[in-house]
Amino acid sequence: MPELPEVEVVRAGLEPAVTGATVASVQVYDERSLRRHPGPSEDFIDRLIDRGMLAPERRGKFMWIPLDSGTEALVLHLGMSGQVLLRDRDTDDLRTRIRIELDSPHHGPLRLNFVDQRIFGSMAIDTLVPTRDAALQLIPIAVAHIARDPLDDRFDDAAFLSRLAKKNTTIKRALLDQTLISGIGNIYADEALWAAKIHYDQPTGALSRPRAKLLLAEVRAVLTKALAEGGTSFDAQYLNVNGQSGYFAHSLNAYGQQGEPCPRCGRPIVRESFMNRGSHFCPWCQRVR
Repeated sequence: MPELPEVEVVRAGLEPAVTGATVASVQVYDERSLRRHPGPSEDFIDRLIDRGMLAPERRGKFMWIPLDSGTEALVLHLGMSGQVLLRDRDTDDLRTRIRIELDSPHHGPLRLNFVDQRIFGSMAIDTLVPTRDAALQLIPIAVAHIARDPLDDRFDDAAFLSRLAKKNTTIKRALLDQTLISGIGNIYADEALWAAKIHYDQPTGALSRPRAKLLLAEVRAVLTKALAEGGTSFDAQYLNVNGQSGYFAHSLNAYGQQGEPCPRCGRPIVRESFMNRGSHFCPWCQRVR
């Protein structure tokens, strides 16, 4: 958390405000939020002040704002609890780790507060390089190893299905592998697997191509629905740029529903320990084949 829908909601919210804006000032209150930046806070500040910002971009759970040089970008990762909040210059937020004040040509003076309770998120300035499959498309070096997500126009279904079939793992582990397919975390993996009637521990080698194609379709459907509903918020740790919560939590069929009746068969949803987290599924509808 946050996953693709939450990060895309933040990106889309930032776009009209930061595109064309100039950085007026930068304050770093906690250098732990610069852990991915290759230098001290003074370097981060010096490289941002007076820079122009272009339209924000995203791949999977990573988001970046290209800078006016065309060779660098401000990379943002929300971690577990990061928030990017757009405010007026007079509004403060608790647990603000980095503050960037902007002069926007359309919105005037703005304040961008990077708020992070657990401090797993980060900001960094990184170099842009061509992507492997589209030389004219630039991506930060730190994000270059991340696969395209299933909502990306350039996502290659056939290549994904071929790589999936060759993986010697189980299906949920594959969905969480950001080098194979990006943007999917625990919540949306559980929801897509429930929709496709596939057990989270199903070996990928035993998954037929038609069922793999069905799963990919359900992944897209779940992500699209969550995006339309503003993402998933269980508490105040995920908010959009205006400080509002998403409401996809009301549409969850499996994740977090342990003990509740399965919406499909009525039997109880079960939670099992998985990779230091939990997997939520219906043991009747989702059996290992």
